[in-house]
Parts: sequence; structure tokens; C-alpha cells
Amino acid sequence: MKRYCILIFLFFFSSLFAATTTELENLVNKGISEKSFPGAQLYIGTDKETLLNKSFGKYTYEADSKDVASYSLYDLASVTKVIATTAAIMQLYDNGKLNINDNVWLYIPEFANNGKEDIRIVNLLLHNSGLKAWIPFYKTLKSKEEVLNSIYNISLDYKTGSKFVYSDLNAVLLGIIVERISGLPLDKYCKLNIFEPLGMQNTMFVPGAEKKSMCVPTENDSYWRMRQLQGEVHDETASLLEGVSGNAGLFSNTEDLYKFMRVMLQRGKYYNPYTRGLKEEKFANADVINLFIKKWETAAYNNSRALGWDTKPEPTSYRTPCGEKFSENSFGHTGYTGTSIWCDTDRNLIVIFLTNRVYPSRDNNGIREIRPEIHNLAIDLVNGK
Repeated sequence: MKRYCILIFLFFFSSLFAATTTELENLVNKGISEKSFPGAQLYIGTDKETLLNKSFGKYTYEADSKDVASYSLYDLASVTKVIATTAAIMQLYDNGKLNINDNVWLYIPEFANNGKEDIRIVNLLLHNSGLKAWIPFYKTLKSKEEVLNSIYNISLDYKTGSKFVYSDLNAVLLGIIVERISGLPLDKYCKLNIFEPLGMQNTMFVPGAEKKSMCVPTENDSYWRMRQLQGEVHDETASLLEGVSGNAGLFSNTEDLYKFMRVMLQRGKYYNPYTRGLKEEKFANADVINLFIKKWETAAYNNSRALGWDTKPEPTSYRTPCGEKFSENSFGHTGYTGTSIWCDTDRNLIVIFLTNRVYPSRDNNGIREIRPEIHNLAIDLVNGK
């Protein structure tokens, strides 16, 4: 009788699981049919198992376009800020190479002017540095040196620490700090210290010729570069910075990003793929990871940010990217091109959703309604509802 009851339960649970995965697949396919994005990759899992790993749609809306596959690469846009830049800063902090309360000018002396002397690394990570949200450098500047000099000599836009203003400039500076401390270009540091150790073989800045055809196209740039972008960074500032920047420029897929997020969920533990899983390694200490992914308390304003990461934000005129069912103990990030990674530590859940919603134009915002629902259904999936 007991065995019979268990079989009934397992059948019931598997039916609910199948129903929810079908709902998820239908939702992504609905987004494709409504032209919110031509294709997508969706990966849902825990730190121990994969619940759903599927590719959808095509590279573009054209009938003869390639099908999206597990090996396809997406321009991560601002997800670069956490997978590369924040991860590098976290490692350097863990290794005693920097303190998050250090002034930025200690590493970038050229930055100590025009009221920026008191900006600390923690201000860059929390996006309360006092710097502008964004500057269209591509309209007036032509080189990496010109962009960096402009950032180094910019004036404060508001009082440091007084409010949250999400800014690409903060992430650019964090990337430069990584380079100044390590003596390596940001892409080289990340390859040697993050991507290769974690077995992320399809994560990179500036894809080479052999990888470009695997990259899903982003926008048809009709205002600056005057060409369809494929395998080159969509973000204009990162483009001027030769494709390697702390704010954008990374290409990857869900399977690689899952490897990274699983290590974060396991608080730094992983098995080096080059030792055949025989030796447990430490990506960073658990207390350091906990420090970086928890909501940071501020006295000046109501903050939802962690160090580099976002946590579940308060609702605004738009729904929260991670949906309504994710717990308060969640961390993640989104990218302008239509990418996102979120982790709910209470439920041991990882959701990675990659699209090229900016194809052929950035004016398409249909993902704003689809993405929250995907995360809500992911909660149902892990809860067996």
C-alpha cells in the first residue's frame, strides 16, 4: 500500500512538472510569435540538477535563419557587469588585493579631480558614485583613450552616496581597477581566473572569426556603425573601448552561465574541469560571496542593490525582472540586449534567460511582460505546483 501511494505521488508530481515545463515553453514560443525576440535560450536549475535546458526559435525572423542551439552565443550586455567585472573585483577583494572602501584614485590617480576624490570602490559597485548614468561618447569621441580620459576628468553629477543612479561609467572604472591591480587586460584576467577554471569555454570578449557565426545578431545599427551587428558588442561605449569593457562586451550561453551561477549558489565551491572532478576548488570564500550578493543597507536612500548585483527590487511602473514569486533573498542582473540571470537562494533556484530582443531594433520592449512570468513559472516548477 505504501509503495502504491508513493507511485501515485510520483506520477502526480511528474505530471505537475511536465505541465509547468510545457507552460514555460509555450510562454517563450508566444514571445517569439509576438516578435518580442526571434529566439531564446532558457536554463532553469538548482546547484545540483538541471530542471529545464532548452533553445527556442531562430537567430533572426527570416525564414532561412539558423535555429538557436545550446552552443549559440548571446551578447550579454550589462550581464557582463556581474559575470566578469564584479566577479573579478570580488576575487581581488577575497585575495586581499583591494578593499571595497578604498578610494578609486588609489588605483586610477588620473581620477582624482573635479570633486571625485571621495568616490570609493563600494560607490561604484552600488551605483551611488555621483557619476552620470550614461554619456553618448560615440557621438563625439573616436578612441579608447578619449573615452577613458573623458571619464577620468568628468565632474560629479550629484553628491556621492546620496542616491542610486545606475551608471555604465561605474562599471568601466571597475574594469580599469581590475587591470591596474592585476597587470592584465580585463578579458585576459577573466579568462585565466574565472572562465577557464569554471569550464566556461564559450564565454569571451571579442569573439574570434570561428565564433562569430555562432553569435546571435543584435541590432541593425542604423545610427552609428551602419551595419547589422553580429559577434561584435552592441553597447556603444564598450565598442569604443575595443570590445573589452567593465560595463559590456561579454558573449556567452546559458550552459556556461549556469556553471558560474551554480558556483555562486554553492558559495564558491567547484570542481576544476581539468582535474577530472577529483579536487574541490574554491572560487572565493563563502563569506565574501555572501557579502557581495546581499542587499546593502544605506542611510541616505532606500537601496535594493548588492555589490555589483541587483537584488529583488521594489515594484515600479514596470514589473520586476525576476517576477513576483522570487524571494527577497535573490540576486541577479539584466542586460539591455534581452538577457538576464537570477538566483533565489531561499529556493536554491537559478534562472537564465537569454534573448536578442533588440533585433532588429531596440524599440521592442515585449520582454518586459514575458520575463517576469518566466520567473514566476520557474518558482512553480521548483515547488511542484
